[in-house]
Amino acid sequence: MKKKALIVQGGWDGHEPEQVAEIYNELLVAENFDVEISNTLDAYADAEKLKALDLIVPNWTMGEIDPQYVRNVSEAVISGVGLAGSHGGMCDSFRKNVDWQFMTGGNWVAHPGNDGIEYMVNIKHSSSPLLEGINDFTVVSEQYYLHIDPAVEVLATTRFPVAEGPHTPNKAVDMPVVWTKRWGAGRVFYNSLGHSADIMAMPEVSLMMKRGFLWAAEGKRLYGDSNNHNYEASGNAGNYTGMGDSQ
Repeated sequence: MKKKALIVQGGWDGHEPEQVAEIYNELLVAENFDVEISNTLDAYADAEKLKALDLIVPNWTMGEIDPQYVRNVSEAVISGVGLAGSHGGMCDSFRKNVDWQFMTGGNWVAHPGNDGIEYMVNIKHSSSPLLEGINDFTVVSEQYYLHIDPAVEVLATTRFPVAEGPHTPNKAVDMPVVWTKRWGAGRVFYNSLGHSADIMAMPEVSLMMKRGFLWAAEGKRLYGDSNNHNYEASGNAGNYTGMGDSQ
């Protein structure tokens, strides 16, 4: 049976959401996914439809979102649906919604030097096999500085500073580029690369995304086969109040 994926694309045109969504679509179709591409955030309105998916791929930069839509996505991921995306399409989506930021694992705050910065992506050797066989590589693009959830598992980093700015007097830092985390029974994957479609089409970047999609989507099957992740099954997902101040 084919897995089901939803790509929600839109927001700021500078990130070429339609072109990037098409690359996502090609990657997923090649892996036998049934893919729906939506041009509206209303795709997040039907909570039960979201829970029937295997994978949600947000590709929406900036803007605002109905808090109920975020709750719907959150509950779907808590139930085991995968969440995977890149660049501003996932971690610069809704700057006013901290619930989204908590779920995704981080949020963009700056890209010193703007576009056209040449920097190195360093692959970390960790317990995750997701980036096995991918070597360190150079990219010319925006270098994302993000505020990060310390709970994420970091799979790749980049060294700051490269471009000069008010951050330069600080010590050098290795900023996460690729990470995974858990949200309830769901798997979350993020890659900060992908400012434009040509960056997403780079072999290293598209391979990262393909593996991230597959890893995130597999979580639902594992959840269904396991009694270890009973958070959503116990009814807690809809009653979670830890983020109540933002709702």
